[in-house]
Amino acid sequence: MSVTWFECKVKYKKTHETGEQKMTTDTYLLDAVSFTEAEARITEEMTAYTSEDFRIMNIKVANFSEVHPFENSDRWFKSKVSLVAMDQESGKEKKTNIYLLVQANDVKEAFENTTTAMEETMGDYNIPSITESPILDVFPYFTGEEEQLEKFNVLDSDETQKEEVSEETEVQEV
Repeated sequence: MSVTWFECKVKYKKTHETGEQKMTTDTYLLDAVSFTEAEARITEEMTAYTSEDFRIMNIKVANFSEVHPFENSDRWFKSKVSLVAMDQESGKEKKTNIYLLVQANDVKEAFENTTTAMEETMGDYNIPSITESPILDVFPYFTGEEEQLEKFNVLDSDETQKEEVSEETEVQEV
């Protein structure tokens, strides 16, 4: 299933390190099926994030093919990836550009993380540009089923480990 990502710009009073409050406009990314759902979700996320009043200034469809979060990273980078294929009829190289949102601490790490994200790609590609994105945070859609599946997988793997231990014990007893 294809995911549609929406960039949402939100204006609100933000408390800075100095303790003073200033009006600021920040950009967030979330996935939704429509603009209406995107507005409802960003309202829900911002209500949990700030107790101040806020205004949604803009919502637009983002052109990201994939979003790749990485642990211990605090900034988001937009990576332009050119997929290279040979046109069978003309024999010329054909490039198709896709954009990835990759989490990293700097441009070098963003390049490495983009390369990691593209490891399973069978075709040739190159990375012509990486730029820092104004996106502060990404809110993927969770139904709650993910947590249930994780619990099920944990239980399932625990039971598998217990079965393996009991099988090993039976083999040693023989």
